[in-house]
Amino acid sequence: MKYRAPKGVQDIFPPEVYVWQEVEKKAKEVFSVYGYSEVRTPIIEFTEVFTRSIGEDTDIVEKEMYTFSDRAGRSITLRPEGTASVVRAYVQHHLYNLPSPQKFFYLGPMFRYERPQKGRYRQFHQIGAECFGEDDPRVDAELIEMLKRFLEEVGLSGLNFELNSIGCRKCRPEYRDVLIGFLAERVEHLCNDCIRRYRRNPLRVLDCKLEGCRKTTESAPQIPDYLCTECKEHFGALQQYLQRLNVSYTVNPRMVRGLDYYTRTTFEVTSESLGAQNAVAAGGRYDGLVEEFGGPSTPAIGFAVGMERLTTLLMEQREIQPPGLLGFFATMGEEAEEKAFFLVSELRKKGFWVEMDYRGKSLKSQFRKADRLGSRYVFIIGEDEIQKGVIKYKRMSDGAQGEVPEEEFINFLTSV
Repeated sequence: MKYRAPKGVQDIFPPEVYVWQEVEKKAKEVFSVYGYSEVRTPIIEFTEVFTRSIGEDTDIVEKEMYTFSDRAGRSITLRPEGTASVVRAYVQHHLYNLPSPQKFFYLGPMFRYERPQKGRYRQFHQIGAECFGEDDPRVDAELIEMLKRFLEEVGLSGLNFELNSIGCRKCRPEYRDVLIGFLAERVEHLCNDCIRRYRRNPLRVLDCKLEGCRKTTESAPQIPDYLCTECKEHFGALQQYLQRLNVSYTVNPRMVRGLDYYTRTTFEVTSESLGAQNAVAAGGRYDGLVEEFGGPSTPAIGFAVGMERLTTLLMEQREIQPPGLLGFFATMGEEAEEKAFFLVSELRKKGFWVEMDYRGKSLKSQFRKADRLGSRYVFIIGEDEIQKGVIKYKRMSDGAQGEVPEEEFINFLTSV
């Protein structure tokens, strides 16, 4: 039997993994400047965490979740997204009793059963950020600015920020009724999923990616026209702050996001390089979700970045520069091998990446191996070098050669 990974998952090897490490490192650096601390939640949760928060009429809950019963008969789900888990943890540990805002970020795998395509897998990874306890539009603007700065600092270009407000519990019911009336007159032109949902969750129809549904709803009433005074003022202030922060955006009144918990601000970052599924990052407010989980009324906002899509774009836009091997020790004789072995150990403790041969091959073979590994230098130790107390070197880029006294070798490595 030949063992293979399941469909929709991937193994990540160098040099691609170096891009992942660079992105994760940059996320931690940027988010920490804005006061966000890392939180790590379980990969598995009770299924109700997601059905209650995401919504039973969403594609994620209806079609995509990996759900199973444990040995006690409890329904367990591999997390399909990060926000619900962070909110559950926030409420369970009573973090709402701490001073606001509480800011967290997370990195890790998520799971959804869907058709694999470019940048989309059944096990995928997200970097996300969540802020609890403040409803001021400046917090929204700050979060979007942080996302923009992060994407710019990892080297991404050609991105579009789209923005919308989908109202609150006060004003959305009126828009919902108007939208249902609009859809009722065109229901025969909708796909089966949208026909099933348009009365229970009509905003989800606007999120459908099928061309037929998009054409049918292109003249649908726009939710910004039905916002209450508070939501209009919040959305207007957010746009003013973004402009002053030099964050370019476009208002997309059709963007409602695919999850039930969103309120007011929603946003997406898209790239034309990814085809139909072109969102690199997305997020929004979920001011009622903490209360849904049994906590006090707590405003909150967050976003998630798709790592697979982000790294795909980065590898298309620039060349990967993997870490370079500084030196390879080529040895001649057992005494030289022993000396090189302990010297390599000492150098690694000081932060130098060096390698050596363990098979006693010829000097020519060791040079070939150094070349295949991309080593910048070959350091040569033999009987003569041991007697003289020196280490010879050859720079592989131009063939320059020389020797360095052992007591000066560390200074030599530091200077190259």
